[in-house]
Amino acid sequence: MSVWFVTGASRGLGAELAREALDRGHQVIATARDASAVLKAHPHKPDALLAVDADVTDPKQLTAAVDAGLAKFGRIDVVVNNAGYGLVGAIEETSDEAARALFDVNVFGVLNTLKATLPTLRAQRSGHVLNIGSVGGFATAPAGGLYAASKFALEGISEALHGELAPLGVRVTVVEPGGLRTDFLSEKSFRTEPTTIADYTAGAGPVREALAYYNGRQPGDPVKAAKAIVDVTEAAEPPLRLQLGTDAVDRVEAKLDLVRRELDQWRHVAVSISI
Repeated sequence: MSVWFVTGASRGLGAELAREALDRGHQVIATARDASAVLKAHPHKPDALLAVDADVTDPKQLTAAVDAGLAKFGRIDVVVNNAGYGLVGAIEETSDEAARALFDVNVFGVLNTLKATLPTLRAQRSGHVLNIGSVGGFATAPAGGLYAASKFALEGISEALHGELAPLGVRVTVVEPGGLRTDFLSEKSFRTEPTTIADYTAGAGPVREALAYYNGRQPGDPVKAAKAIVDVTEAAEPPLRLQLGTDAVDRVEAKLDLVRRELDQWRHVAVSISI
């Protein structure tokens, strides 16, 4: 039995992860900005669940959540950085306020959570950090640049953290889902920049339209995704990166092919500057 610490656990993938962990006999410290929503989402195993109010942009709330979890369960084994939201808009269309708010949650919220939980994992010399990224953090598209940038940042954080924590017995995995059929593309979790610039209609416009169309039509099953993620924590050698969904695999393979082609095409330039 493990103790899980899950941010953004009241709905979407976070709720499914908390549910799957509980169903497998684990204990869960489930955080959200409104803990009552967590309790509504998980009414069936109250003894194994601790619902705590915690906004990931507030380090004090996260520290209090960790302290409460340790007081109840005595340890933390799996940290899931799931809280976050999406943003659509061309780079120039995106306001400074919207970009900073996005990074406050998707990047600094993760850092806040890590700083609150890693002292426990380090002291135990065991544990697993699961950072919920996106295939968009590996291969982006027009109109998704700022959201992707926040997830690209999570890729870098995860890769460095993997090297930093491995000698201490703590594992790190960044999960790269494709489209999951949750409410992520609804207004609950996805924000659209109201400003549009006509010159970007050809580049960003189709993506705006596609995201609106795919709300509720995403190809990935969040229940199966949660099972796959929990399975990874039980693997002897978990991956640094875990893609989820055929759409995620396709986009990653296309990006790898593109990088390889360009590297080969411009290799002579790259190596020409060596002393």
